[in-house]
Amino acid sequence: MAGYDDGRVACTDDGLLIRHYYLFGAKSISYQDIREARWVSPLGFAARWRIHGSGDFVHWFNYDPGRPRKNTAIVIYMDQRVRPVITPDDPEAVRAELEAHGVSVTTGAESMS
Repeated sequence: MAGYDDGRVACTDDGLLIRHYYLFGAKSISYQDIREARWVSPLGFAARWRIHGSGDFVHWFNYDPGRPRKNTAIVIYMDQRVRPVITPDDPEAVRAELEAHGVSVTTGAESMS
C-alpha cells in the first residue's frame, strides 16, 4: 500500500517508485539503497524545463510534463553516478514518507541541467 502516489511518483512500503523513468518503464528504488535525498527549491530554469532525461548525464528526470509549473525537486543519491530527480505534486508528503522510512532528506543547492 502506498503512503503517497501522484501517478508519477509513489512511496510504497518497500521503496520509491518512479514511473516513466525509462522510456517505457518505471524505476523502483529500495529505501535502503538511498544514501540521501536532497530537497532543491527553487528549481532552476533549465531543470524546470527538462521534461524527461538528462542534460548533464548525472541527473535523470522522469517524464513529467507538469514540471515547468513546479518549483521543488528531490534529488535521490545512491551508490551510482546517475541521480534520479523527481518533482512530485506534493513534495512535502514525499519528504515525510522518505524520512519516515529512515532516509535523510537535506536541503541544498544542486547544479542540474
